[in-house]
Amino acid sequence: MDTLESTTRLLRLLSLLQSPPERRPGRRDRAERSGSLDPAGWTGPRLAARLGVSPRTVRRDVQRLRAAGYPVRTASGAAGGYRLDPTGPLPPLLLDDDEAVAIVTGLRTAVGGTVTGIEPTSARALAKLERMLPARLRGRVDALDAVTVSLPGCGETVAPADLTTIAAACRSAETLRFDYRTHDGREAVRTVEPHRLACTGRRWYLLAWDLDRADWRTYRVDRIRLRPSTGPRFTPRTLPDHDVAAYLTAGISVRAYAHHATVLLHVSPELASARIGASGGVLEAIDADTCRLTTGASSIDALAIHLAFLDLDFTVEGPPELVDRVARLAGRWTRAAG
Repeated sequence: MDTLESTTRLLRLLSLLQSPPERRPGRRDRAERSGSLDPAGWTGPRLAARLGVSPRTVRRDVQRLRAAGYPVRTASGAAGGYRLDPTGPLPPLLLDDDEAVAIVTGLRTAVGGTVTGIEPTSARALAKLERMLPARLRGRVDALDAVTVSLPGCGETVAPADLTTIAAACRSAETLRFDYRTHDGREAVRTVEPHRLACTGRRWYLLAWDLDRADWRTYRVDRIRLRPSTGPRFTPRTLPDHDVAAYLTAGISVRAYAHHATVLLHVSPELASARIGASGGVLEAIDADTCRLTTGASSIDALAIHLAFLDLDFTVEGPPELVDRVARLAGRWTRAAG
């Protein structure tokens, strides 16, 4: 057999093994029914059909991959299922063009990310990948890099060890105890049942049940200083909202502040959503040209300035103090422009 054809087939086989097969509606392979093969595995006949070869050739090619160091696991039984063992060493990945561009772009973004220490690791991985990029892809990613300006971040970063500890506590339902720097700069001790982590792109947040306050709370992870060990296990609670993302958005943009406001924005929900991030408030679509924004700030003046910088037409629904403050600012700005 031609060596080039054989090598091409091996690369196709490796690419298939790195992705789960499409589930056949209403059918289960014999190996899956027996419990001997993970549902993500490929049976020998299915691989043979995709590669256009016999099952015997598939078995021979699998042996060649193993000889090259790839951890291909075989299920017992006549079906002859195969998959890459996730507990083994990480094998080389085969990426299509879009996947390669997406990973390079993501790594370049991560170099200036919000996780402490991730920059050098991302830079090393990026350098390896960029060296292997074919010319047709290098032009695409270089064009993006040439016209992209990196702006300074928010300054707060989190340690990878803290993120993994919190994530493990969420998954294992283990109580966390930590020192927390509150919004006004005070230090406090919190004992919580952690449930979810969220990232807005600028900051990481923890959604947890506060045992001392008997209520749900949202904490900025960069303000958390974990105590040495996790506490006892707990029974996970029903989350406060079926839409956890919306609940967290309200927590960091409204409930976290002493003063709240509701305004009608006279623009489409799509335009408002593009202009206002997760930390800017909660949007509710009313019709094609109007939506309602609920937001918060540390003072009425800060609310008025926040709305002004949205650069959108709006009508204040409440509170009355904000209506008065916006009216005074409008008069002042009109006179300043006069």
